[in-house]
Amino acid sequence: MAFRFERHPANPIVWPGEQPWRRAVTFNPGVLLDDDGRFYLYERAAGQLRPFYCYIGMLESDDGVRFKMTREEPVFTPEMAGSAYGSVQDPRVAKLDGRYWMTYAYRPFAWESHPTGIGVPDSFEPKLPGFDGDSSKNLTRSGLAVSDDRVTWKHFAWITPADIDDRDVILFPEKIGGQYVVLRRPRDYVGPKYGTDYPSIWLSRSPDLRTWSDPVLVAKPAFRWEDNRIGGSTPPIKTARGWLVLYHGVENQDPKVKRVCYRLGAMLLDLHDPTKIVARAPHFVMEPETYYEKFGLYIPNVIFPTANVVKDGMLMLYYGVCDTAIALATCELNELVEHVWQTGR
Repeated sequence: MAFRFERHPANPIVWPGEQPWRRAVTFNPGVLLDDDGRFYLYERAAGQLRPFYCYIGMLESDDGVRFKMTREEPVFTPEMAGSAYGSVQDPRVAKLDGRYWMTYAYRPFAWESHPTGIGVPDSFEPKLPGFDGDSSKNLTRSGLAVSDDRVTWKHFAWITPADIDDRDVILFPEKIGGQYVVLRRPRDYVGPKYGTDYPSIWLSRSPDLRTWSDPVLVAKPAFRWEDNRIGGSTPPIKTARGWLVLYHGVENQDPKVKRVCYRLGAMLLDLHDPTKIVARAPHFVMEPETYYEKFGLYIPNVIFPTANVVKDGMLMLYYGVCDTAIALATCELNELVEHVWQTGR
């Protein structure tokens, strides 16, 4: 039983350019539909690949399709996270307790990236001030930023430690059982000790958004199309059937050239205990199909959703394409939930 998202005819809806710091790529955004009826998009953008410094820029829209830059400078930078030579990546945003929150991935020193056109780019440790080339000091950790006006952001707390690679950290849009909850993906939590052979989706809780519990395993790769790893994609959506969680699954297609394919999966988690899966669709609900999803500057065959907005019963899915530009796809929210419920139990 197949499910299909409809691509917007204006795709890609956001592309690189305009400012030097976003001249090369823009992708993997966070998106808010706020009470004023406007859409606010927070892009991951880079002006070059070597080093691959990434920043977070801000765009706005009245309809969720036609976005315009509203700030000439990034609203969040690597320096704001701790290092002027680093990279801030893949923002996911939510409004909670009357404030705006952004989870983001952070690397202290940006990599040198060399795309091959056929698979994952070749990347190398840089020669940058203050970095001795020790990879253990340059792992990707995840932080939390906060804003009271959607524009002025500041680092609030670290969610994951500096000594493990831990990304795809996504904040649930409300407390569960009186606690804040995040999904996360510690890359090296694999092997018999962790109960999974591949990087998986885990969950942590916090009473204050500053101190976080040890992660608990939620879901691990289970199907052929996710035999490389899985990770959370977009902020969970509360439905009558459970928390709708969209996640990315990565398939190895040709290890010799690091050729992979990123697809989108869907599952429902228990409303009161989100460590429990109540339904998980066995087949992906979206995969690269169009030219802009199969070919791009950075890496081919990638759809990477990082934001979803629900308006008038319609799920608006925002996603990076080939780590190069941003696209939009839509579906009826109830249809997707029922698809997961019917096929995944």
